[in-house]
Amino acid sequence: MLTRRHLLAVSAAAPALHLSPGRADTPRDAIVMGSQIDDIISLDPHESFEFSGNELSGQCYQKLVIPDLAENNQIVGQLAESWSVSPDGLVFTFHLRPDAVFSSGNPVTAADAVFSLTRAVTMNKTPAFIIRQFGFDEGNVAKLVQETGAKSFTLTLPKPAATTFFLNCLSANVGSIVDKTEVLKHEANGDLGNAWLKSSGSAGSGAFTLQAWRANDVVILNANPRFAPQPSFRRFIARHVPDAGLQFLQLQRGDLDIVRNLTPEQIRQALADPKFRVVTANRAQLLYLNMNTAYAPLAKPEVWQAIKWALDYEGIQKSLVPQAYNVWQAFLPRGIPGAIEDMPFRKDDARARALLAQAGYPDGFEVTFDHPATNPIADIAQAVQQNVASVGIKMTLLRGDSRQVTTKVRARHHQIATGQWGSDYFDPNSNAQWFCENIDNSDASPLHSGAWIANWQDKSATDRAIAAASETDAEKRMAIYAQLQRDLQARSPYAMMLQAVAIATTRAEVSGLTLGAVSDRTNYAKMVKA
Repeated sequence: MLTRRHLLAVSAAAPALHLSPGRADTPRDAIVMGSQIDDIISLDPHESFEFSGNELSGQCYQKLVIPDLAENNQIVGQLAESWSVSPDGLVFTFHLRPDAVFSSGNPVTAADAVFSLTRAVTMNKTPAFIIRQFGFDEGNVAKLVQETGAKSFTLTLPKPAATTFFLNCLSANVGSIVDKTEVLKHEANGDLGNAWLKSSGSAGSGAFTLQAWRANDVVILNANPRFAPQPSFRRFIARHVPDAGLQFLQLQRGDLDIVRNLTPEQIRQALADPKFRVVTANRAQLLYLNMNTAYAPLAKPEVWQAIKWALDYEGIQKSLVPQAYNVWQAFLPRGIPGAIEDMPFRKDDARARALLAQAGYPDGFEVTFDHPATNPIADIAQAVQQNVASVGIKMTLLRGDSRQVTTKVRARHHQIATGQWGSDYFDPNSNAQWFCENIDNSDASPLHSGAWIANWQDKSATDRAIAAASETDAEKRMAIYAQLQRDLQARSPYAMMLQAVAIATTRAEVSGLTLGAVSDRTNYAKMVKA
């Protein structure tokens, strides 16, 4: 556990931030956030794939296009002023904004866009699959992404794909456009500037620049003087504060302006106190039960449905996670294009018992349930255990740390386990692929999806999910996803339970924070500190 102090020193390249030990207050020209940021591996946007890293690097970079937060089924330009698509849907032509500049002062050019997309593919770090899934690789990307002018370039897909699918993937953090000149100045041993960008460098056109990152301690962002409109504060500081109690104490004392990991009880206190604001947004992250159909009782669809009818969704949400989650029963979370709002299930023991009897288990059966030992998941697991006990299912809870549980579940050694899935990018394919696709159910399968983990192979669901990814008619594409969601509610080994809510608690003096459904869509730039 790290202790907090009023003097925060960073690397020699970064000036020290002095907070007076005689008073608890953050600097007037800075906003200081306390959060659990120990998940950061890199702040290079073409490598970052963790929640905190994406959120923080997302403040420094812009993409060609982004989803419209007001109309999530619409895509708008960010660095791209306009774009067009050839009749066959394969060739995209982008025209960049003439006024766009990087923090270095260099103009954003087609050369930068081509370099950035090529860099993401050739570095092939964790998030590269978001672009490589369209068929781009080291051997073809240079031919398929070409400058046609100082501010224009073409991008040719190696294979057909839905236009909205591809554009949504370009809006992911890995689609960030970096300053080619600055990045190559810091290249070392052919790494395309990765070592510099991941921890100490910044080469974007966003509202902030990276000043310093020290793992498990602090990230400091400075306002980009060339960004318009300018943020109202000069510096954003994210401090690693792992304990929720310490976060709340430091928020109350004024050591922090924003905290991100309070408990439900602490959030209730903040909601009742005019000294604080609570900001929320639907997060594209789902909590569900993954039932391994390789275990005999869980091989029967009637059992899947019985468990869905045995759960008290509203009771769990209201009593255990009233601020942190909302009841949600579809595999596309609210906020992602194509999500349906059907909520067909409620606790109905009579219906659950009838389904168990139909499956040949009138007296229930025994099953194990793997889950992380951390709350609120551990509390939710106990509630699930009690819920299914009322219909005769004897569930043994197997607690473990998150890494142990994840390893066991990915090896398909569980019977029932908690699943937590967050959308990798702002498109329904991210979730449809995870929950529907399982072409090869062998251990050698290249796609270890949620369906593979459940040992569930449904050819119709797989085929339709794959077809939707290349459906160029947007209306037909959304119709496929709508029907898939309803079909999986009616017949799949997933009990979709809850959707996470992104929460930030701020001092009343701080306003304007926008939380995103996916991490990099969170926006600090419009915050104001009175």
